[in-house]
Amino acid sequence: MLTDGEGIPLGVVVSGANTHDMRLVEETLKSIPVERPEPTARKKQHFCADRGYDYPDVRALIKAWGYTAHIKARSEEIAEGKTIPGYRCRRWVVERTHSWFNRFRRLLIRWEKKAENYLAFVHFACAWTTLRAAGILG
Repeated sequence: MLTDGEGIPLGVVVSGANTHDMRLVEETLKSIPVERPEPTARKKQHFCADRGYDYPDVRALIKAWGYTAHIKARSEEIAEGKTIPGYRCRRWVVERTHSWFNRFRRLLIRWEKKAENYLAFVHFACAWTTLRAAGILG
């Protein structure tokens, strides 16, 4: 799942649990349904990820898509948290969104046999999460 800075889902891909994160980067970027603005030197677009994405191929792909990559190991974030006052890790946004998705029992345990059916429920959860964050749904 790819989210914006507030945890709003932007792109989603469904795969097996044993698929490595680095293999899904391009599919996830392609799954973004809205056209994003062109990044400029003044207004860069950032891609924050954990160590599971720390590979030269992934970094090259992210750069080719026009994103500025922020890929740090957990140990680096802990060290920066101790030295920089008020430092907050960027990874928690995605983890929080995953936690929101766990509130949908239908997603917590996958009962659907077809990936298309499961993806439909994931899209519903994305829409629900987006509308709640926008304040449309209480």
